[in-house]
Amino acid sequence: MPSQSPNVNPHGPSLFDRILDGSLPCHKVYEDEDVLAFLDIFPLSPGHTLVIPKERRAFLHELSDEASAAIGWVLPRIARAVLAATGAESYNVLQNNGHAAHQAVMHVHFHIIPKIGTQGLGVGWQPGKLGDSAATALCAQLHAALAGEPS
Repeated sequence: MPSQSPNVNPHGPSLFDRILDGSLPCHKVYEDEDVLAFLDIFPLSPGHTLVIPKERRAFLHELSDEASAAIGWVLPRIARAVLAATGAESYNVLQNNGHAAHQAVMHVHFHIIPKIGTQGLGVGWQPGKLGDSAATALCAQLHAALAGEPS
């Protein structure tokens, strides 16, 4: 975990920090001591919900294990509620990190976006091909990086 306080976003205050501080209102869907979920004010479909940790970090890799576990526990519960409330049968969970990856608010957040008819997330997927030798080399690099992670 980064050395900064979990209540200070090192990338500067975000719109979600103002929501957490109570200076901006939201349509709250769920809240506990670690997580807040609320409706997106620019939804791609009805029920589009944002799930954020109360730990103030811009990027997923900056979150503590505790904040990550809290988000992981809540996401399926919120997804079930979104499906039940909207009648949708399909949905996307989207999480972006960095401007180049289309992150607009520099606070970790997950979008739960129901697919209702033509409303919802559209994805332009352009798959490449992973060769055996490239996969072997990449796995070795990933294993080395994971070996350096704290337990």
